[in-house]
Amino acid sequence: MWLPGNNPGVYKALVALQRASSEGLEATLGELIKIRASQVNGCAYCLHMHLSDALAAGMEPITLGMVSVWAEAPHLFSERERAALELTEAVTRLGERGVPDDVFGRARAVFDEFELGQVVASIVMINAWNRIAVTGRYPAGLDERRTR
Repeated sequence: MWLPGNNPGVYKALVALQRASSEGLEATLGELIKIRASQVNGCAYCLHMHLSDALAAGMEPITLGMVSVWAEAPHLFSERERAALELTEAVTRLGERGVPDDVFGRARAVFDEFELGQVVASIVMINAWNRIAVTGRYPAGLDERRTR
């Protein structure tokens, strides 16, 4: 298993970028972004880690269980959460056509410019971590943050 800690410069840069992308963003919103992207990317390692973090932050287990079907359960998520989840899916599944204008417009309508930048940066960061964990075959349940 490859760990980014084996490449200290890369690891430190990723951690710094992760911290910067989280500043000023509600912790629960950040966890929803990380959970949804990890579900879409099939990253069991990150999903386990961020479900644990979300529970520790006091998020409701039933709400967390519904993240994968958030669009069918809109009453469980605020307008901001729905916009962030929709944008997370669009950025994570970027494809050839990019993020649809209507998706970006809904996010822009509920986040100010700084917040929107933080949401996008958070989505980009969890996608980077997902790709590292999936490529490195990280097992669910391991939390290498706790070993440093």
